[in-house]
Amino acid sequence: MDPDQLKATGATDKNVVDLRSDTVTKPTTEMRQAMAAAEVGDDVYGEDPTVNRLEARAAEIFGKEAALFVPTGCMGNLIAIKVHTHHGDEVICDERSHVNLYELASMSAIAGCMPRIARGDDGILTWQQIEAVIRPRIYYDSQTALICLENTHNMAGGMLYPTAQVDDICDHAHDAGLKVHLDGARIFNAAAALGDSVANMTKKVDSVMFCLSKGLGAPVGSMIVGTQPFIEKARIYRKMFGGGMRQAGVIAAAGLIALEKSPARLHEDHKRATRLAEAIARITGFSIDPAKVRTNILIFDCSRTGKTAVEWCDIFYKHGLWAQDTALHSVRFVTHCDVDDAGIDRALAVLQQVVAQPQKASA
Repeated sequence: MDPDQLKATGATDKNVVDLRSDTVTKPTTEMRQAMAAAEVGDDVYGEDPTVNRLEARAAEIFGKEAALFVPTGCMGNLIAIKVHTHHGDEVICDERSHVNLYELASMSAIAGCMPRIARGDDGILTWQQIEAVIRPRIYYDSQTALICLENTHNMAGGMLYPTAQVDDICDHAHDAGLKVHLDGARIFNAAAALGDSVANMTKKVDSVMFCLSKGLGAPVGSMIVGTQPFIEKARIYRKMFGGGMRQAGVIAAAGLIALEKSPARLHEDHKRATRLAEAIARITGFSIDPAKVRTNILIFDCSRTGKTAVEWCDIFYKHGLWAQDTALHSVRFVTHCDVDDAGIDRALAVLQQVVAQPQKASA
């Protein structure tokens, strides 16, 4: 729907509830002020003091030796895969993981690796499920080199890994000579839900990528953290992949505020997601288990309504409620800092309105 059509529906910016993703958040006033006042230098030369502070602080928070500021989470994951593997290797990941579905096959096209699919319950892998797909060490088989976990798991509705399970996977993986990379785009959401620290949750993984631009609310950027040798290699690949930024302190300043202040309020997003899920569970034709909504993502099934997810998203859109289809009959809502309780009230009102009169809404 183009802006003119949107305006005609009455869904203006002021009354739109955008639950497509937590990537749509706008920087706070404090972030904007910090960006305007940021001390900068040439980061490719390692001379941007604000970027350097962000990287040092990220490493400190995660209890790792070093960190690197990258433009996107996709680039961060790709860099980690490239550092940990060689051309022809395989990377074990869940079938619905972001690195497998939504990163343009970059692990194959650029890193020269193939995904080796494992199927976890609700996207959460166990060592037994991983072990079953590890390649035997035979010269004519491609070799397993890396395990990629995702915490929280986007397409599994924000499900999360218990820390003990991650530790168990890492212990077995390291015994088998394998590395473990964590796609922790929303790792702070997982930490808030578990009441744990990201340092403890990731203490045994070899590298972590996390996003500043999702639930933490920064406008741009992600981080990768790991050992000093890992980050030294990662810096080379960041430049090779076109991610060497110059006076990047302008955006790193917002990232610092996001990193320091945003984790403390993530539980609010989780409560709002649960509230949405409980209401959706009571709507005839929609299916969701609210008990499985642990963080800020919820995905519900609409197959019993006779409409597809795309059709429902189009209906919601016309009423100023923006959602994302993730499968033929799966609709995703993601709560975030730009949707408060009043926004959730409006979302619930729209749901009640359009479900009560679905034919009129879709006409």
